[in-house]
Amino acid sequence: MSFLIQYLLHPRSVGAVKPSSKHLAQKMVEDVDFHTAKCIVEIGAGTGAFTEKVVKKKRPSTKYLIFEINDVFYKSLKKKYGKCPNVRIIHDTAGNMGRYLDKYGMKKADCILSGLPFASLPERTSRQILKECRKCLSSGGAFITFQYTKWKIPLFRKYFPSISWKKEYRNVPPAYVLSCRKN
Repeated sequence: MSFLIQYLLHPRSVGAVKPSSKHLAQKMVEDVDFHTAKCIVEIGAGTGAFTEKVVKKKRPSTKYLIFEINDVFYKSLKKKYGKCPNVRIIHDTAGNMGRYLDKYGMKKADCILSGLPFASLPERTSRQILKECRKCLSSGGAFITFQYTKWKIPLFRKYFPSISWKKEYRNVPPAYVLSCRKN
């Protein structure tokens, strides 16, 4: 089933009519320290535009937990990346991240990449996920997300006071990549 069909069926959780471009994916992983990261988490992986970059760049020993609640996207990710070393595809909400970090022997994530559409998620869900991300992120770690506008920055700032951003025009629609830190 196509990305567009998944958007039409689940607009609040898919959030876009087209997958992220390779240019946006590259910008999303620019601030990931692949040399030192012991654990990377991706939430809302969708079709795997960012997943592809991380799998290629991460060290074999780095644990990579990928969360996706959409059945179609989950099955596709599982088929494509399920046998990669230290990669776990999780069919659950990012709100349960701490439980899975514990299950796979990690105390904290060094980086959390998010493809979640915070602009279309219910406010309560957004707050729950951001609270869990802040709790599960290591000191000095980065929460990296993209948004099509900057109007959710005040919400992100409640959990991550330090935010920098870059714009990627080679995406439909153009997007802001936000690199957020809690310290």
